[in-house]
Amino acid sequence: MQRLYFLSPDLDTTVNIAHELSDLGLTSKEVHVTGRNWLKLKERGVNSATLLQTSDVGHAAVRGALFGVPLGCALGVVAYYVLGEGFTNMGIAALIVGMGIFGGLFGVWTSTMVGVSVHDVKVDKYEDEIEHGAYLMMVDVPNERESSIYSVIHRHHPEVIIDKVTPEERRHHCGTGV
Repeated sequence: MQRLYFLSPDLDTTVNIAHELSDLGLTSKEVHVTGRNWLKLKERGVNSATLLQTSDVGHAAVRGALFGVPLGCALGVVAYYVLGEGFTNMGIAALIVGMGIFGGLFGVWTSTMVGVSVHDVKVDKYEDEIEHGAYLMMVDVPNERESSIYSVIHRHHPEVIIDKVTPEERRHHCGTGV
């Protein structure tokens, strides 16, 4: 799947594009729109974006689990050595696995708390336009249909900016790039 971003200048254009995407076979689960006036989107039957689409919460949860589980397991080993050798082999395993689960859950929880406050890379890029009345559509399309959907929307709506996250933007946004 590839995520395309359509920056639409107004509500009417946004609604028209949403209907065209539906006619092209995309479902409401694949099309999300963010803008200042989300109530008008809802009134017109357009799927509003949630925090999952407009923030880094999903990626943050994964990172929290990836760091939390091993750190929790390491903490379990440390706890075993601090608490002494009164554990059976099964007790040691339970302690380490339990601490790993706790670390994973704690990592997910803390990371999502931070991830909610970090905007999606394209939401950040087009924040000024959104504040001035534009709408940003986030459209998840199968890789093999990306160019055809891009062409149809560009042909019917040349005023719409069509964008996608570049590898460089993703690295920079995740803190791994320059």
